[in-house]
Amino acid sequence: MRPTLSWNPVGDPLPATTDLSPAAELLDAGGVLVLSGAGLSTESGIPDYRGEGGSLSRHTPMTYQDLVTGARARRRYWARSHLGWRTFGRARPNAGHLAVAAFERHGLLAGVVTQNVDGLHQAAGSAGVVELHGGLDRVVCLGCGRRTPRTELAARLAAANPDFAPVAAGINPDGDADLTDEQVGGFRVVDCAACGGLLKPDVVFFGENVPAQRVERCRALVREARSVLVLGSSLTVMSGLRFVRQAAEAGTPVVLVNLAPTRGDRYARARVALPLGRALTELADRLDVPVASPRAD
Repeated sequence: MRPTLSWNPVGDPLPATTDLSPAAELLDAGGVLVLSGAGLSTESGIPDYRGEGGSLSRHTPMTYQDLVTGARARRRYWARSHLGWRTFGRARPNAGHLAVAAFERHGLLAGVVTQNVDGLHQAAGSAGVVELHGGLDRVVCLGCGRRTPRTELAARLAAANPDFAPVAAGINPDGDADLTDEQVGGFRVVDCAACGGLLKPDVVFFGENVPAQRVERCRALVREARSVLVLGSSLTVMSGLRFVRQAAEAGTPVVLVNLAPTRGDRYARARVALPLGRALTELADRLDVPVASPRAD
């Protein structure tokens, strides 16, 4: 399955606004389910997929089928991912993540579902986050199912490739650095230390399905929520859009905060077109919710 790169708008577009009142009203009432996407992490230095300068304009994410069937594709993926992790793993929560954590501490949220794999919600202090697509900080063996920390794999890959130090052209939302085939060279891939099976990040690749139990957990959160607030997602892929559709079909209010139009606009009450860090910080100020300052490191 190749990545879904775009969508065709249906019907009249939802007029964008810079008025935060629709989002403030949801948060003030409480019971808000936050659904976040890659746009929330751009201010942490991680680009999004489809925004201005998004990574899909230059990069096609690895599919599950390519990873498991091709040794060359696997070598290329792990070389790029190993280098990308050095930057990705150092990313820190931005003002938007910290505001979401503050809303949760203040009792305004029913939950947080994220399409991101960067762990920045948790690093900001959010508890009980549902990682819809998994997390890059873990690795799973496709043979025995053993899960290990990404830091452990990074150390093994560094030992197997002591001279590997190319300069990447950029990094992508999936932690994959932009490298040429020449830069990948003879990168050595390591297998599971327990059984010798193939390893992959504990994330849902294109070509895989989100585990059914995880989908149902998210559906339950939508059912229980008073409203849904979508942050930084184009909702192009069905894995996130289905929850917005579910909310709309049940009459649950949906508000989007995203600079560009989204595939979910037709289901929403409003789309606020403001940068997320600014928007969420202003919302916190309006609701008198104290937010921690981003760490300088």
